[in-house]
Amino acid sequence: MTDWQRRITHNPNVCHGKPCIKGTRIMVSVILDNLAEGLTFEEIVQEYPPLALEDVRTAIAYAAQLTREEELLPLR
Repeated sequence: MTDWQRRITHNPNVCHGKPCIKGTRIMVSVILDNLAEGLTFEEIVQEYPPLALEDVRTAIAYAAQLTREEELLPLR
């Protein structure tokens, strides 16, 4: 499993505090949205040159960790 803590950061002054790939303003949600639309890892990296393939894997690992939390927020 990818150690997402090393590659994902959040800063209240960057992207409204949303989780981003470290050193970029690319939010984890953007990567996940692209995956949900059917883009491959390679296509996402092409679309967002600051990303590496490992960053896409990291975004998935982060999302997986969120679903393991004890208390999930209800879907809206």
